[in-house]
Amino acid sequence: MTQEQWGQVQKALLETIGRNNFRTWIEPLEFAELTDGVATLHVPTSFLGNYVRQNFGDMLLYQMTAVGADVRRIRFQVPAHPANSTRPAPQKPAIAAPTRPAAAAPAAARDDLLPAAPLDPRFTFDSFVVGKPNELAHAAAKRVAEGGPVTFNPLFLYGGVGLGKTHLMHAIAHELRTRHPHLNVLYLSAEQFMYRFVQALRDRKMMDFKEIFRAVDVLMVDDVQFIAGKDSTQEEFFHTFNALVDQNRQIVISADRAPGEIKDLENRIKSRLQCGLVVDLHPTDYELRLGILQSKVVAQKAQYPELELADGVLEFLAHRISTNVRVLEGALTRLFAFASLVGREITLELAQDCLADILRASDRKISIEEIQKKVSEHYNIRLSDMIGPKRVRSFARPRQVAMYLCKQLTSRSLPEIGRRFGGRDHTTVMHGVRRIEELRMQDAQIEEDIELLRRALEA
Repeated sequence: MTQEQWGQVQKALLETIGRNNFRTWIEPLEFAELTDGVATLHVPTSFLGNYVRQNFGDMLLYQMTAVGADVRRIRFQVPAHPANSTRPAPQKPAIAAPTRPAAAAPAAARDDLLPAAPLDPRFTFDSFVVGKPNELAHAAAKRVAEGGPVTFNPLFLYGGVGLGKTHLMHAIAHELRTRHPHLNVLYLSAEQFMYRFVQALRDRKMMDFKEIFRAVDVLMVDDVQFIAGKDSTQEEFFHTFNALVDQNRQIVISADRAPGEIKDLENRIKSRLQCGLVVDLHPTDYELRLGILQSKVVAQKAQYPELELADGVLEFLAHRISTNVRVLEGALTRLFAFASLVGREITLELAQDCLADILRASDRKISIEEIQKKVSEHYNIRLSDMIGPKRVRSFARPRQVAMYLCKQLTSRSLPEIGRRFGGRDHTTVMHGVRRIEELRMQDAQIEEDIELLRRALEA
């Protein structure tokens, strides 16, 4: 492969993955040589090489073959120091690289305290499937991504694993960097924030740390629950949060639960996080799961055009795998790969054989005892009080919640549920279920409790 062909590969990747990803991950690569089908690319650090291999390796290989190079494998190598090398350093190809505004320079070119959390090029608004469980979160994220003034700050997104929080966070960052390239958009995980804070303390660069984080236009922090219990990190996060809000800078936060439910998070931080818009990404329903599968099938068929997909397979998967979108997408990927290897049509029978372990895990039965224990822990009451005869409100309401969840999440009859709650009549259970159904429409706290308990039980 010639340097000219490598320049063509870079141009194609620039158009595919966007300017920011290109600058950070592809531009530092240098084509060195092609020998026996192995293309060697020089990288400044092993970390960068490992990241590019995992996230852009297939894309690089495809583009190299697309320009006519006989490449079967890519090798990433950190070159020896020029003083120890007899081979001249490879020259970068002359391609039209985008002009870099100072504020949009890659993290490697800025202060070493500034984290560089990479954005997944797949996680955009175009690839996000919208349904009733996530439509509010999607609409709020789109509003923030427009970059104009919003009436809520921060935007706080929360939900269980695999429901789309990180996808929306990446989509907001992608959209902002496309629409407003002059903005300093900083996306990082809470763990990265904590690591950089500790590093600044160790290196005595706290003033640099404060200046960097207070100079961003949009701060996005993923999985904020990880700073809970870390007193010094919480203190700095609190001051950073206040400084940015005072300057009308946008903040977007995500977590696996609502601010008030994050244990060991300081009350003043909980209060700040709740002062904006708090949006729950609800567990997916059947229609949304089916829509996600239909959107993913397009990519799978492009990769395996020879495979036939029988009717009813997607509907079967959407019905049986209900708790985690990542598991659902992984099951589809495995199914197509397996069918390609054995050379068979993707039928319902093949899906049942290939995905037996995933389907068994998804079939886990929730017991009445599990529900009673989880509800009593959530409301901080004794299990004996919840199933006992006392009718005071502090016990009666959790009892009704537990009855409602037993009706929704198990196949047990009303009389059997009543027997497990101290020998109560089935009409008592029916009244409790109806009462909770009414309260879910009227009381936001009850609705939040139900969803939190349901996620915990189905996890």
